This record gives sequence, C-alpha cells and structure tokens, in this order.
Amino acid sequence: MRSPLKSRLGLATVLAFALALFGLAPAASADPAPATLTYSSSSATTTPGGTVNLSMTITNNKTYDIWFVYQTISPTWLTTQRPDLKYSFTGCSLATPTGAASCSGVGPSDLGGNYGATIPPGQSRTVTLTLQVAADSGCNGNIGFYSYYYAEFSDSSSTSGGPAFTPETRVLCA
Repeated sequence: MRSPLKSRLGLATVLAFALALFGLAPAASADPAPATLTYSSSSATTTPGGTVNLSMTITNNKTYDIWFVYQTISPTWLTTQRPDLKYSFTGCSLATPTGAASCSGVGPSDLGGNYGATIPPGQSRTVTLTLQVAADSGCNGNIGFYSYYYAEFSDSSSTSGGPAFTPETRVLCA
C-alpha cells in the first residue's frame, strides 16, 4: 500500500518549486517615459551682473517622431518671493547638427517652437537660455524655474510631464 504522506509531500514539493520558480522570475521592467525633459546649468552660482546658461534637453524615447513640443518655463514660488532678485533671459540658442541656431520665445512663455523641427526616435534637442542677473540685483537668494511640457508623436499619441525643476542659481555678493 502506498503512503498518502509521500504523495502529499511530493505535491507540496512540486507546488513549492513552481512558486519559487515564478517568484524568482525577473519582474517586468517599466517602459521609459515617451519623452523626458532634463536640465543642466553652466554654474550653480553667479554674482550681480553675471550670466548663467540654463540648458533644457528633450529626449524622444519612443519609436515615432516627435512632431510638436509645447513647454512653459516660470519662476519658482521662492524666486518670486525675493523682489530684490533681478534677472532676465537675454538669449536663446538651439543646438543643431550644424551648430547653434538662435531661437525666440524666451522668458516665461512657450518654448516648444525653439526645439526645432521633428525629433526622431532616440534623439534629443537642447535649448539653452542665457540668464542675465542685473548688476543691482540682491544677493544670497536662489533663482529657479519650473516647467511643464507636452509632446505629440507621429503615431498620434501624446505625453505631458511636469513640473520639472531647473537647477537653482545662487546669487552671491563678492
């Protein structure tokens, strides 16, 4: 006569093995965002009268072209609370394969057109804004911005993101 204990033990072993096998299977990785917006700054500090270049890069992570980008850029709440900090955007350039090209629409406005034409899959476009700190600006305050973006792809899909925060620039007095 067969022992029921052995068959139960065998069944439990098979179930435990199956659970362990599926439990150890690699988890599905999340797809990257269809488009990402990243920032860099030429300097973390400046003095009154100085300039800082703020670069924004949008990367197309999809297998379709980006046809349209709309982006806003606005000062952070803490920046607006320091009326002694005086600054403005004085320049804008788009990095292209043939060199830098000027762009328009600087300041707290639509920067989307500044990214140029179609952005192919896996490629990026970088727009650099020149931030000029006034010579009579206050000191020991941070100037920072935040941004929202919206991108449309050639497959008729779209994505949006934000708020995305730029690196802050500290205005120091010499």
